[in-house]
Amino acid sequence: MSELDHVVEHTEHTEIPEDDRSGLARGRRVVLGVVGGAALMAIGGLLATTLVKSPAQVAAETGPPAQGALAAEVERRVLARTLVMRGSVVADQSIEVSPQGIRSGDGAGSGAAMVTKLPPKAGDPVTAGQLIAEVSGRPVFTLHGTQPMYRDLKPGAAGDDVAQVQQALRELGHGTGSDPKGVFGAGTKAALAARYRAIGYEPLPAVADGGAALKSAREAVRSATWAVEDASGTAGSAGSGGGSTAGPGPTGAPADAGSGKGGTTAGAASGSGPGSGSGRELVRARQALTEAQAALAAAEAADGPMLPAAETVFLGSFPARVSSVGARVGSPVSGPVLTLSAGELVVEAYLKDDKKQLLRPGMTVLVSSEVSGTDVRGKVALVAAERSAAQPAGRPQQQDQGQNAKGGGDAAGGGSGGGADLGYRMVVRADQPLPAGFAGQDVRLTIESASTDGEALVVPVTAVSAGADGRTVVTAVSAEGVQRRIEVRTGTSGDGFVAVTPAQAGSLVAGTRVVIGVAPRGTRENRGTAK
Repeated sequence: MSELDHVVEHTEHTEIPEDDRSGLARGRRVVLGVVGGAALMAIGGLLATTLVKSPAQVAAETGPPAQGALAAEVERRVLARTLVMRGSVVADQSIEVSPQGIRSGDGAGSGAAMVTKLPPKAGDPVTAGQLIAEVSGRPVFTLHGTQPMYRDLKPGAAGDDVAQVQQALRELGHGTGSDPKGVFGAGTKAALAARYRAIGYEPLPAVADGGAALKSAREAVRSATWAVEDASGTAGSAGSGGGSTAGPGPTGAPADAGSGKGGTTAGAASGSGPGSGSGRELVRARQALTEAQAALAAAEAADGPMLPAAETVFLGSFPARVSSVGARVGSPVSGPVLTLSAGELVVEAYLKDDKKQLLRPGMTVLVSSEVSGTDVRGKVALVAAERSAAQPAGRPQQQDQGQNAKGGGDAAGGGSGGGADLGYRMVVRADQPLPAGFAGQDVRLTIESASTDGEALVVPVTAVSAGADGRTVVTAVSAEGVQRRIEVRTGTSGDGFVAVTPAQAGSLVAGTRVVIGVAPRGTRENRGTAK
């Protein structure tokens, strides 16, 4: 082995003592600790410089920023002025049935009316001629018509309401015979009696005397007929008596033959005709018969069934439906027994003076249902000319005839019910029939009360100002911040915008930025751009 190999081998086999190893490890740990502490101190210093501020720096940062111009772009579009309000979806015709004036069939009408039958339930459909209630044993049924009942109809009556009843009965298959239109004659009586029998009732008699008047008239005709026959027989006997024997006198007693009065009377009768006593009796008997026959004809015309106003409800269209039931069997009639709805659904709202002046029939309306998320377009159909002081929206008005009607075509639009002042009634009809789910909903109405004729230049209202010279101007601002005043004429305004026309054609175009206010320089100028 060479000397070099011996040295290497000696070196490889040389071991470091254990004490020296521990010292080296401690030294490395000390160095690492010093380095870590220095890094932490550096980081802390940086944080301190970030969070700790001098009073001057705090004052500078919290001071008011410099002011700058806030601009918006000129738009070209159709500008519409809109009004937003709430409305209620109701049927075109809504009627409260309150038959308080009904009388029982036995004539005992002094007691309070009581509900004795109530067949339909809320939501049930209703057809023409259907029984909808029974009050004190008397029926209440529906008929087709637009004119509400305002009087009891009896035989001999005439008018448009009679013509409506005749038409309604014919629609149900009950012919009115040869009765003239609008005259309650024998054919109408027969048709009305048939309608009552069809629903299981007998009609009330027009003359509530048990037929006594008709019986008396018939007896009077019979007596008058006998009197004419008696007078005719007396006159015939007197004319053929020859003079020797007298016929019966005016009282039926034989004349005195010995006195010669019989022959004298007979001769007078045969010679003088009507001037004689028996002739006068015949004339008078015939006159009495004519009068009795006229009285009988009048009694027969007045006799027959009647149609009480409290027993009939007229609806403009069918099928209708029961909106609500307000009574139960056995309860007295102290209010509406039930409420019927008919016709298409419409939206009803009430306007104050300021809004009424802006609205008129024909304006476009957007009907929005928050419940279903559906929008339907329509038009204003009615703006009432008189204020309404009736029941709350959607409820019919009180009337005195037992049925309370309110339809969409009511020009007055209000009642005199003495309730709170609701304002002017407005009715909105949809372009297409409203979905059935809209019934009873409270909806939002957006009405276009005015709009520009086609597209126009539109700016925010804050962009328009008036100078000391009285000119109306907007201030245009260029990309470099240069401002110039442009004279304009204003037009339709709505929703915070106004239509403008530049006094000099071409001086203001869509896209031009106009000043609408001031804002901090740190904000984006275009944040006020009209959308």
